[in-house]
Amino acid sequence: MSSVRTTVEDPASATLKLLAYCQANDWAGHDPYDALNSRIFQKLPFLDSRWPRLLMTQVLKRSPVNVRSLLLIPKTQNSKAMSLFLVGLLKLQKAGLLKDETLIDYMARRLAEMRSPGVPYCAWGYSFPWQTRTIVVPVGAPNIVCTIFVTNALLDLYEARQDESLLAMAVSAAEYISTLCWSEGGISSVAYPLPTLRSQIHNANFLGAALLARVAKHSGKEKFLEPAFKIARWSASKQAADGSWPYGELPKQEWIDNFHTGYNLTGLRLLGECTGTTEFEDAVRRGYEFYRKHFFLEDGTPRYFHNSTYPIDVHCVAQSILSPIEFKHLDPAGVRLARSVFDWAMKNMCDESGFFYYRKLPYCTIRTSYMRWSQAWMFLALATLTEELTASERRAPAREAVHS
Repeated sequence: MSSVRTTVEDPASATLKLLAYCQANDWAGHDPYDALNSRIFQKLPFLDSRWPRLLMTQVLKRSPVNVRSLLLIPKTQNSKAMSLFLVGLLKLQKAGLLKDETLIDYMARRLAEMRSPGVPYCAWGYSFPWQTRTIVVPVGAPNIVCTIFVTNALLDLYEARQDESLLAMAVSAAEYISTLCWSEGGISSVAYPLPTLRSQIHNANFLGAALLARVAKHSGKEKFLEPAFKIARWSASKQAADGSWPYGELPKQEWIDNFHTGYNLTGLRLLGECTGTTEFEDAVRRGYEFYRKHFFLEDGTPRYFHNSTYPIDVHCVAQSILSPIEFKHLDPAGVRLARSVFDWAMKNMCDESGFFYYRKLPYCTIRTSYMRWSQAWMFLALATLTEELTASERRAPAREAVHS
């Protein structure tokens, strides 16, 4: 039976314990949105319509008890999760804590194998079909979000190894993302989750722009820069006076949440880094000030929305470790804040067996283990914190020597 741990481990130990848990489960698990993978659901045609799909997804997502096994929903490996694992493993390698480096090769191989079938580009999708408000997205259908995270992971590995086959895959993915860019009536954005949907979602724009710029930097293909700046500038123009962005521009997309705000900031920072532009520095600074002010309680508890704390979601916990470290140049206390979030998470959302719970509500904790949404993100966050603390420890003797 799952139980919250009673002691707080150091980040390195917690990272390695979570790594062992994920490896023991073959990197596969359930997902908050995998309801339509149910073999029972698939055999009952009368349920195969929009409202039953939406209802079943929301019921399973919100249920405090995981009944997916009863509904014959299999555990699956997910391309986005595997990309997060790959980035985390590379960070552990840099920190000198990765004992089995063949895991990196395994992740890279699996990502190559998990490409979306039937498309002329390198692109990736989710391991489950899912119902939007209007359409069903088929299992494995390529989308910009999965493709961005996988391609960034492959580029991290390329930077470590200079393997040209990895860069070739990244270029192909950038070609795919370029086909998703559209402009009309003063709007420039990317299509998501399918190429036919002209969505206006800011984190997809910023992350997409950053990836196009990163591929252009490594490949020398400057044709990717024009669509990158178009979509980034349009979304940057939608930043509110207080530094925030809504999730999207449709009336039902007005919420402001923790991890999508973090994505926005990461995308703009990386775009500036890869192109050398300072155009977005003020937007990043104001955005991070909003993020720091609105998404943390005094004790390091991360908040989901800018105006409410609950549900405290593990994805927000992970982002609340990642963003303060990434933007420590804007906040000298960033690493200390990340460490306080880690301490809170270990006391409140970490199981004795090493995995992290899904959500903490005012009246209960949903202890379901989700591989993509929870474990992969927390593994990346813990590996990032471990890498940062290890690097800081290595820098300390050098500073002391200079002082002496």
